[in-house]
Amino acid sequence: MTTKPKAKKFRIRRDPIDGAQDAATAPQPADGTAVPKRPVQPRPQPDQPATPRPAAPASAAPRSGQVDSAAQVAGETDMDAIRREGLTGRQLRMARRVAQKNGLAPTSDFDAVRLLRARGIDPFQRTNMLELVVADKDGEKPSEKPAEEKPEVRVQLPQTVDVEKKQLPSTQMASPAERRAAEIMQIQKDLAGRRRKKMWLLMTRLAFFVGLPTLIAGYYFYFVATPMYSTKSEFLILKAESTAGAMGSLFSGTQFATNQDAIAVQSYLTSKDAMLRLDQDVGFKQHYTQEFIDPIQRLGDDPSNEEAYKLYKRNIEIGYDPTEGVIKMEIMAADPEVAAEFSRALIGYAEERVDNLSLRKRSNAVADAEDGLIAADNARREAQERLVRLQQEGNIVDPEGRIAAFRAQINTYELQLQEKKLQLQALLDNSRPNRAKVDGAQGDVRRLEALLAQLNAEMTTATSGGNSLAEKAVQIKLAEADLATRDLMLQTALERLEQARRDADTQARYLTTSVVPVASEDPSYPRKFENTILAFLIFAGAYLMISLTASILREQVSS
Repeated sequence: MTTKPKAKKFRIRRDPIDGAQDAATAPQPADGTAVPKRPVQPRPQPDQPATPRPAAPASAAPRSGQVDSAAQVAGETDMDAIRREGLTGRQLRMARRVAQKNGLAPTSDFDAVRLLRARGIDPFQRTNMLELVVADKDGEKPSEKPAEEKPEVRVQLPQTVDVEKKQLPSTQMASPAERRAAEIMQIQKDLAGRRRKKMWLLMTRLAFFVGLPTLIAGYYFYFVATPMYSTKSEFLILKAESTAGAMGSLFSGTQFATNQDAIAVQSYLTSKDAMLRLDQDVGFKQHYTQEFIDPIQRLGDDPSNEEAYKLYKRNIEIGYDPTEGVIKMEIMAADPEVAAEFSRALIGYAEERVDNLSLRKRSNAVADAEDGLIAADNARREAQERLVRLQQEGNIVDPEGRIAAFRAQINTYELQLQEKKLQLQALLDNSRPNRAKVDGAQGDVRRLEALLAQLNAEMTTATSGGNSLAEKAVQIKLAEADLATRDLMLQTALERLEQARRDADTQARYLTTSVVPVASEDPSYPRKFENTILAFLIFAGAYLMISLTASILREQVSS
């Protein structure tokens, strides 16, 4: 008993645009007559069996001349229909591979589709594609199979289904334009759906990573954060006026004269040393460990110096304006009176620091000048004492005067001796001189010569020898010169001391408070709205940077 072969069913995908192009590009006869169109077979419905192609009658009388066989004409007709389906290159390559897998030898990709359909195999069925992928993964190629192995023939044609009355009529549109419009509408709906999905995902991520942290930050600033009171103050460092000269006092009255001092004071007030002094004097740690302060701004029960110093740097702001030379300080505390007390204590510390900056330099300069003055005074005193002692030795106050007196006496007696000798010679020149006068003149000459000899002996003793008047005179001269030098050194030491004192006065620094710290009535911090907006901007910027980085990395990995 022979069974009737089942009708073959094919799902033909045809682009209406390709069909229109085929019709538009069909060759036209030269005489202008219309070419009859090839009848288009209706596309079988998914739920209906395909209508079998009518076979050519076997008893048809052959025509005269060269006539193709019925099978060849049917194959060309099938390939022409396959070309009009608008299959993609990927589908054609897949069909060739399926044909090779099943042991067929197609002449072209379209012939591979025709041969597969003739065998009842759908080359575009998903199971066939998966089998090809699995075979490729296993390292087997269809062409590498031995020729004696025949592929397993599977019945993949749709079975006949009894038409039931409950089934709805087909909604397949006959018009290609309507099918194209429907497909475009479906694509647009899919795109809109994907856009909505992506938008919802984006809004969800923004709400989770930006909105929720912003709400938490706003709740903290509005309902949890402890209000802080700030006290502002301003002070500047002044230098004493100098009258040393034009160049020395060129910058004395400007802010550049105290620029280094102001920077040093600013650094000191923000240091741990100032915080420790403030804690020791006023109780900085004790104030910030109170229970009514929120946990973020509160210190622990037994905080370390490092934790207190971190909080100290957050609650104090010190700025220096070099153009005006003013130091501006703002300190925050949970109590306005405590904040003002902190500010006054820090200003006192700054004043002490300013005084100590140049104290050592000034004290050292004045001390050195005073020591020099004392040394010069002692040296002068010693020189003067030596001179006095030299003058008192031998009861000779002025040895040079004594030597000069000796010389004056010798000169006088020499003149008298010469006069007496002249008188004696005049008396002796007479023929009968007066003997009494001659004897008197001779006696005067003898006495004057003896006196001159005595004076010359004393003069020789005074001008030669270790203890002579000449040696004493030399020592006295040296002592007087030494005394004059010591007097000059004493005067220089006095001038140096006065100059050091003047310099010390000009190097003195004075801290003047221009804005006195006053307790605030209303809290200054936290700034609720500004801090919430700032938190939103920070979280949004962080999310944007992370998203951009993730997108760039994803693109690099995928490429």
